[in-house]
Amino acid sequence: MSGFRAFKAKVPIEWSQSLYITLVRGLPGTRKLHRRTLEAMGLRRCHRTVLHSNTSSIRGMIQHVKRMVVVETEEMYKARKEAEANHKALRPPLVVSHSIPATGSSSMS
Repeated sequence: MSGFRAFKAKVPIEWSQSLYITLVRGLPGTRKLHRRTLEAMGLRRCHRTVLHSNTSSIRGMIQHVKRMVVVETEEMYKARKEAEANHKALRPPLVVSHSIPATGSSSMS
């Protein structure tokens, strides 16, 4: 599953007071106007998330670069972060032992 589909909003963003905006596409090869819009929103690197209040100007900026960003409400963002934390917690710790196991009797001539 691509990063864009993993975070895609399923509810209208007009209902939320705050929006979490994540840049999921890279900046190289994009139009200068799109890069300036992303920089104005505070998104300079891929997979970075910023928090903005839900205003008409921010929604217009999001509409301008909608193919490059993913918008989440506060509940969606918290649920995704909790799922990521649970996924990391399920993995057992990696233990590496570099010692040579001792054998009972080793007769070397």
